[in-house]
Amino acid sequence: MPNDFNLPIIEEFRANHGRVGGWLEGARLVLLTTTGARSGKPHITPVGFYADGDGRILVIASAAGAPKHPAWYHNLVAQPRVTVETGVLTYEAEATVLKGEDRDRAFARAVEVEPGWAAYQAKTSRVIPVVALTEVPGPPRFNATSLGETIRVVHDAFRRELGLIREEIAESGTAKGLATQLRVNCLTMCQGLHNHHTGEDTMLFPTLADRHPELAPVVDRLRQEHERIAVLLTDLKTVVTDEAADPRQVLLDVERLTDELEAHLLYEEKELVPLLDA
Repeated sequence: MPNDFNLPIIEEFRANHGRVGGWLEGARLVLLTTTGARSGKPHITPVGFYADGDGRILVIASAAGAPKHPAWYHNLVAQPRVTVETGVLTYEAEATVLKGEDRDRAFARAVEVEPGWAAYQAKTSRVIPVVALTEVPGPPRFNATSLGETIRVVHDAFRRELGLIREEIAESGTAKGLATQLRVNCLTMCQGLHNHHTGEDTMLFPTLADRHPELAPVVDRLRQEHERIAVLLTDLKTVVTDEAADPRQVLLDVERLTDELEAHLLYEEKELVPLLDA
């Protein structure tokens, strides 16, 4: 069970598909369920995360710089199989504590984006652990009650991530290249969007076209928009992987992608969600 402090955060997170307000507004969060090392009971904790660019996410056992590791860390060390809720979907994951240089590189990346991690490390004599969570293969469990709602919550997740990336680029300044973690965030979002569109092109759209021939013009337009967005994603990847990338140029590319993507998402929701909900 979550503690009293975390309970309202968990409830808000689940009610709003991963979005929370207050002092956590804009944070990248997941709900991490671990198995109690002593009790054997499930424990749910909201934790911040960042993308690793390798199909996994990283979480930091900072405990705000407390002298001891948080309880959830001890739990996953004892039982590495955990459950991760993103607000959009829920999946099982295997936890791996990073060691040595792997840990140091990952922690340094996190500090590039959020210097508060360094402040936490300075408060404690312990080395703050970094844990990799790797998804265990299996069917996705979307946190939605219909296929139409699934489309909406997935779209909203992309909207949130693009918004966060835009803010991070705008705050990164123009004196130096983009931080490593910001590059990883951009590339992870690009890959996720590519995978989403591939799934629609190969599974959802053929099914809709077969069952609803009248949707042929809509499906054709959506496929064409996918091709256009793929070009924009390639442009963005080219820019963010340039070590000397100018944040101003990256921001222009993100804004261009965001504008076209939003128009695409709105059109798809208008044309498909009512049918899928029905």
